[in-house]
Amino acid sequence: MFGPPVDLSFRHISSLEDAWPEDPGGALRPLKRNPEKKSASRGLRLNNNDIADLRDLQRTVGHFLSEPSQLAWLDLSFNRLPHVDHVLCELRALRVLYLHGNDIFILSEVDRLGELPHLQTVTLHGNMIATHRNYRNRVVSALPQLKTMDFSAVTPQDRVTATIWRRSSDRRRGSGDTPRRAAPEPPESTGPQVHV
Repeated sequence: MFGPPVDLSFRHISSLEDAWPEDPGGALRPLKRNPEKKSASRGLRLNNNDIADLRDLQRTVGHFLSEPSQLAWLDLSFNRLPHVDHVLCELRALRVLYLHGNDIFILSEVDRLGELPHLQTVTLHGNMIATHRNYRNRVVSALPQLKTMDFSAVTPQDRVTATIWRRSSDRRRGSGDTPRRAAPEPPESTGPQVHV
């Protein structure tokens, strides 16, 4: 993958702009850099920091990588991200995305990742969404090209189960459009009425 990833993990970074002065050196395999000090790497590690939003993600990728549009591997695990941010969908070459150990709590936000045409591996365990009873079905259904989820293979049976779950879920949502009988109104009180 064009050499080792640019490693900015364990740096106490709270905003992505804080990462820019950092030197990602010190890896077991040294990074090859061009004259602008940008790496030809296709991977970026920002895990185990205090990042709570991805507002400057594109600029950060461009700051460290010579070809930012080719970013294929991104590790954002063990941060404080509360959402699956839309900016992730702009990383069109992304194949591997680690988001485990964050604070993501809205399961439907995973659907956004369906915009990434090459995404094959995703991790989301350790987020609040992983406690949802339909968690795996929802993720596999939203990301049909997925090969690995939470470090385990997505099997043909996973795909069948996710498809059945999606059809059932769509039917339930569709039946919610039928009008329901109004609940009976409570009987009028016979006691004294108080007006405020």
